[in-house]
Amino acid sequence: MRIAGIDEAGKGPVIGPLVVCGAVCDEHTAEMIKDLGVKDSKKLSPQMRREVAKKLKEVVDYEVIILQPDELDSEMEDKTINEILKECCAEIISKLNPDVVYLDSFDVKPERLESELEGLTGKRIIAMHGGEREAIVAAASVIAKTTRDEIVEKLKKKYGDFGSGYASDERTRKWLEERLKEGEIPEIVRKKWKTVEKLRQGLKQRSLSEF
Repeated sequence: MRIAGIDEAGKGPVIGPLVVCGAVCDEHTAEMIKDLGVKDSKKLSPQMRREVAKKLKEVVDYEVIILQPDELDSEMEDKTINEILKECCAEIISKLNPDVVYLDSFDVKPERLESELEGLTGKRIIAMHGGEREAIVAAASVIAKTTRDEIVEKLKKKYGDFGSGYASDERTRKWLEERLKEGEIPEIVRKKWKTVEKLRQGLKQRSLSEF
C-alpha cells in the first residue's frame, strides 16, 4: 500500500512563496524513515533539515508545488488561502496516486477537509491537527520547509535581509516600511496580506502627526 503525507511551508508569511509538498512511499519505507530523524520541520535546525531532506529524497517519491506571491495575490481575488491549499493537495494526490493520504489539517475542522478532498480525489484521506506525528507527513514537512528556505535565502541575497518574512518579526516590518517609504512594493511581497495595508496606514498616520 502506498502511503502519502502532505504539508506546507509558508502559509502565513507576508514575504516569499507558499510551498506545498506531498511525499509517498510503501508501508515498510514509512516505518523506516522514522529512523532518519524525521520530525516536524519546525523542531529541526536548518542544517538538520537539509541533512534529513537529502536522505528523504533518496527513499520517497515527492511532488512540490511552489506558489509565488503574485500567484497567491491573483488566486486570492476569489479564493481563500485554505481553498488554494486544498487545490494544491488535490493536484499532488493526483500526481502521486497513493492509496491513503495523511495531512496536517489547515482547516479548523479536519473532518470537513477529509470529506472535501475525498470527493475531489476518490482517495482515503486522514486529516488531523499536528499531522507531523505521522512520519510521512513530517517527511513532507521537511522537504517543503527546506525548499522554501533555499528560495528565501536567494531572495535575501537580492533584496536584503527581511528577517523571517512573518508580520510578527520586527525586522520584516522594518524592511517593509522602508520599501513602502520608497513607494515600491517588491514582487516578493504578498500584497493581499493585511500586513501591507496596516503598515501603509501606520506610515500615513505617522506622517500626518508630524505636521
